Amino acid sequence: MSTENEGTEVPADPSAPSVPPAPPTPPAPTAPPTAPTAPAADVPRSDQPTQVQPQVHAQAQADAQPQPQGQGQAHAQAPEPAAAQAHAPAAAAAGAGAGGWPPPPPAVPAWGASVPPVPEPAAPRKRTGGLVAAVLVAALVAGGVGGGIGYWAAERGDDGISSTTVSAGDSPASFKRDPGTVAAVANKALPSVVTIQAKSGGSGGGDSEGEGGTGTGFVYDKEGHIVTNNHVVASAAEGGTLSATFSNGKTYDAEVVGRAEGYDVAVLKLKKAPDGLTPLPLGDSDKVAVGDSTIAIGAPFGLSNTVTTGIISAKNRPVASGDGSGGNNSYMSALQTDASINPGNSGGPLLDASGAVIGINSAIQSTGNGFGQSQAGSIGLGFAIPVNQARNVAEQLIKTGKPVYPVIGATVNMTDKGAGATIAQEGAGGTPAITPNGPAAKAGLKPGDVITALGDRQIDSGPTLISEIWTHKSGDTIKLTYERDGKPTTTTVTLGERTGDN
Repeated sequence: MSTENEGTEVPADPSAPSVPPAPPTPPAPTAPPTAPTAPAADVPRSDQPTQVQPQVHAQAQADAQPQPQGQGQAHAQAPEPAAAQAHAPAAAAAGAGAGGWPPPPPAVPAWGASVPPVPEPAAPRKRTGGLVAAVLVAALVAGGVGGGIGYWAAERGDDGISSTTVSAGDSPASFKRDPGTVAAVANKALPSVVTIQAKSGGSGGGDSEGEGGTGTGFVYDKEGHIVTNNHVVASAAEGGTLSATFSNGKTYDAEVVGRAEGYDVAVLKLKKAPDGLTPLPLGDSDKVAVGDSTIAIGAPFGLSNTVTTGIISAKNRPVASGDGSGGNNSYMSALQTDASINPGNSGGPLLDASGAVIGINSAIQSTGNGFGQSQAGSIGLGFAIPVNQARNVAEQLIKTGKPVYPVIGATVNMTDKGAGATIAQEGAGGTPAITPNGPAAKAGLKPGDVITALGDRQIDSGPTLISEIWTHKSGDTIKLTYERDGKPTTTTVTLGERTGDN
């Protein structure tokens, strides 16, 4: 696209030489005329530099001052007049050299003759230059689409033949998205994801409703069970109301089947589940690798059916989070993702590139410091409960309505970090720190011992120990490494169990 003359003054008519005002004088019969030389300053030269002005500035000048004649058309009209001007004196000289007098009439007015003024260009042509500049300015503002339009307007010329119609004839008749693309995965998964509205029972009695919140869940089975986070439904679990809205806009009432505060997992059931429910397939979170693609679906800040993408940033992140109601903290050995997760995404599925659920989006790390903000947004640090753990919890809740936790039978310090998980000197309320005849007691642990590894995982704090224990099942036997008086020792522990949250 050539724009080198936009905003630059060009002589009104390159074919007309600069002339003196005096009328022509007949030549003397004894002296043949010689070819006159035009003043160099009056003839445009192709080798002279042309000043290029920015497009936006050129348009501003066009609006403020009259357009110079022929502006924006120098490339189309300059060559032919320049050629004619160059040949006129040469023809006169050729006639004199042939011996004939007077010489043949020149092709253009004789040197010194008055030249009739060039008529002003028609108004449409003047507006065309303005249109080109205006479209180019719009291209800078509109981005990619505007850029394409600006290019067409600058290159089409003034012949008026080109059409402004954009043809879509080359588009495929039936476009199909290949399996594994984000669009294909989202299109298949969205009908199985629901937006959950939870409202507490209120404090006024009767049918009054209190505060509520928005979260996400997904279809777990054809019977209408929905898996989500405990903190999504906690406010409505006792006397409140729950509803689930599908991507097609249909809403169904729901009820809590079971909740696990420690795992931050809950299972709902639709009261009148529709036919044809499609459960989301469950993947294997143990096989997830750092760098794998992720797709999160949820309702961030109430914006239902929002799809975001990212990767697995890390695995086995120890995360402790509360439900915001003063209840017990939850602990998870989480999958970390940089897919955008915000309030309202909680309970939604984290999918892999095949569309299988690999986690439940549950928590975010944020820089929010509470300056007038009740909710913080994503900074690319999101955490999801691994689906292998969530599956075990969901099955237990559907079966019995109560969670089952694997335990070690020891109270550990939850504040120290870096050196391991230190077994406290006593438990809550003055109870023994080591449960008599429990798993830790049978493994030979004592108060003051520092647990530094469980299986092949390094332990740096109490929350890390709990998060790792809860990735297992009660009855599992695991190698455990601890330090006593600075000396490392290895033993094995068989995990016990605790039923319920209280």
